[in-house]
Amino acid sequence: MNLELEGRVAVVTGASVGIGRGVAKALAAEGVRLVLIARRKELLESLAAEIGGTSKPLLLARDVTASDTPDETKRQVLKTFGRLDILVNNAGGSRPTDLDAYERAWQESLALNFEAARRLTHALLPLMQERRWGRIVNVTGSLEAKRLNAAAPAKAAMHAWAKGLSSVVGPFGITVNSIVPGRIHSEQIDQRLHPTAEDQKQFASANIPLGYFGDPEDIATLVTFLSSPRARYITGEIIHVDGGLRHHAF
Repeated sequence: MNLELEGRVAVVTGASVGIGRGVAKALAAEGVRLVLIARRKELLESLAAEIGGTSKPLLLARDVTASDTPDETKRQVLKTFGRLDILVNNAGGSRPTDLDAYERAWQESLALNFEAARRLTHALLPLMQERRWGRIVNVTGSLEAKRLNAAAPAKAAMHAWAKGLSSVVGPFGITVNSIVPGRIHSEQIDQRLHPTAEDQKQFASANIPLGYFGDPEDIATLVTFLSSPRARYITGEIIHVDGGLRHHAF
């Protein structure tokens, strides 16, 4: 299937590792020109080398929560490409906590998992509105918390905000969708949450009907489709990609 993405321009946050890295590779394979944002410059450079090709990605080694990141990203996008078609808000992270967590931990999680994406989106939206076409895809997270996690309220805010935004920008030909990953192989999953193969096997056997953890490509495939003209009638959705991990049908 031709996804009609050749020559379009996409911003991907949290692009250096895991899901973001997989998304960047998948979009590049479809001919998308990329603006890649992450804090670790060396990892962005290695990603650019892996992508190769004649159209080099624009690499922005920045913290998405920095106050000047939205405006600087917009400036760099306009300077380099003169347009924007796709925004993938992928940067974020789980924040397991407890009742004794400092207030700052909650505020930092909200800043990373909601405010950064909201501010960047609002800064870049005019570039899509003036072209009357755009795709916004948010990679969020599960709300079925088994314990306190400072990221969960922020992800809930993302879902509510994205749904409302989809109604406002729909007349401009812009869609807004959110993807909820399950256990996807990444730094966070493989190094902190489930650091051993045995732990992953036991968790998958007990909790995931398909019986295994996913790969970044499992998310990247859906992100790429939702970023395309082929997904023109899908908006305001929350789509789970988790091998059946989610327990509730509604």
